[in-house]
Amino acid sequence: MIEEVSAEVAKAQSIVIAEYRGLDVAAVTVLRKQARESGVYLRVLKNTLTRRAVAGTPFEGLSKQLVGPLIYGISADPVAAAKLLSDFAKTNDKLVLKGGALPNSLMDTEGVKALASLPSREELLAKLLGTMQAPVAQFVRTLNEVPTKFVRGLAAVRDKQAEAA
Repeated sequence: MIEEVSAEVAKAQSIVIAEYRGLDVAAVTVLRKQARESGVYLRVLKNTLTRRAVAGTPFEGLSKQLVGPLIYGISADPVAAAKLLSDFAKTNDKLVLKGGALPNSLMDTEGVKALASLPSREELLAKLLGTMQAPVAQFVRTLNEVPTKFVRGLAAVRDKQAEAA
């Protein structure tokens, strides 16, 4: 089990922890389904096993926060785990965010919520592509406007000559 968790931690960009005391099986099942869909490794682990798994990694400082019955969200996308657990905690008051970590950086509950409010990697890439594409699209419209104005001018001259005749 330690090897499995260590392998996930090695490729992780964020780890988010939450207390799940009082959650029923149906709610945890829904949460796990959402985690699979968003690519988050979600597990309920013994805290001592997790301490061993994060020892010697950039997430080692997280060991001090590991108290109580915790569910761990580990993801390669820095925002995915925070967004998943934060959104689920909004609709289910039994799940309480406790904190988390980015490589070499600890977060408290407010830090996790702030991270969850950031756009995901895909959203940021889409915005970047849109920003890069805008000047090219404007240039094409400008180039297209020159012949369009010329044709409108010719049509106006033709109409004027037709009226005069």
